[in-house]
Amino acid sequence: MPETSRRGLLFGTAAVSAGAFLTACTSNEPKEKATAQSNGPAADDKPGTPVTIGFAGPQADHGWLNAINVNARSRAEKYSEVTLEITEGSNDTATQIGQVKTLINKKVDVLVVLPADGKALTQVGLEAMKAGIPVVNLDRIFASPQAYRCWVGGDNYGMGLNAGHYIGERLKGKAGAKVVELAGIDNLELTKQRSQGFADALKNYSNVRLVARQAADFTVESGQAKMAQLLQAQKQFDALWNHDDDQGVGALRAIQQAGRDEFVMVGGAGAKSAMDAIKADNSVLKATVLYPPTMAASAIDLARALGQGKGVAGLSEMEIPTSLTLYSAVVTKDNVDQYLPTGFS
Repeated sequence: MPETSRRGLLFGTAAVSAGAFLTACTSNEPKEKATAQSNGPAADDKPGTPVTIGFAGPQADHGWLNAINVNARSRAEKYSEVTLEITEGSNDTATQIGQVKTLINKKVDVLVVLPADGKALTQVGLEAMKAGIPVVNLDRIFASPQAYRCWVGGDNYGMGLNAGHYIGERLKGKAGAKVVELAGIDNLELTKQRSQGFADALKNYSNVRLVARQAADFTVESGQAKMAQLLQAQKQFDALWNHDDDQGVGALRAIQQAGRDEFVMVGGAGAKSAMDAIKADNSVLKATVLYPPTMAASAIDLARALGQGKGVAGLSEMEIPTSLTLYSAVVTKDNVDQYLPTGFS
């Protein structure tokens, strides 16, 4: 499931070169290829220096995580000079640590790591950096900024904020509007951030009140069960925000079984099933707030630029940023065709 523990700067304002950073964090002389980051040109689509990128992610036991792997592979295939060494994902931290160590021993040029547990994988991230291998930390963030050269991920707070503003605008002028929230796993930092963003957005609309909140488990089954409980407890409300489109499949089943249609529903993450429903416009689901799995493709782009000692096209700096937070766009019937290619199954 998507997770990040910070909302990062859109572009790091104090980015340092990979070579300078790596030299600072190890007493051993880094490999020449790791110090290539210099006054080079911005990366483009033209073939460049061969780069081997090691990719390690968690087990694809959720639609979004599977889309992460798909995006990484497809982006790497776009570049003839990029070789992708991808591990078999695992949610066991010890196994994933072993997989990353194997990639380090293979002396890949750059590592992209989406850790099953950011804190637990921090040490192996540090090991890679000390070995002269720049690390692109994807989504779930390491406990130390010394463990990665660049972090790229989604904006959980922004998801809640944009969902709240969409609902608030939909309900403008409706006195005593009631909203319910179907959250994700409550002990995860990402769930807390999504709920906080949602609550902060609703504060801008004095006529809107959150009347119920239920936590689910990011699964179809939990979405159906918890939504059924919400529907039973709340006989009437005006809007629902569901944190995750996978559990939203179950939530929609419960809604249809209950014969309820007096409210609008906003989903989260950007599943293709949600976008198809939004386009069909034949259910309560009217929007979904993105947590783009395309971040994996962006991570490959950044890793390639690092390996080739290049910056990012469109930015004045000669190095890639230290942090990149993706925007949580709201997908509606008006713009769904634009985002459908990014939808995941």
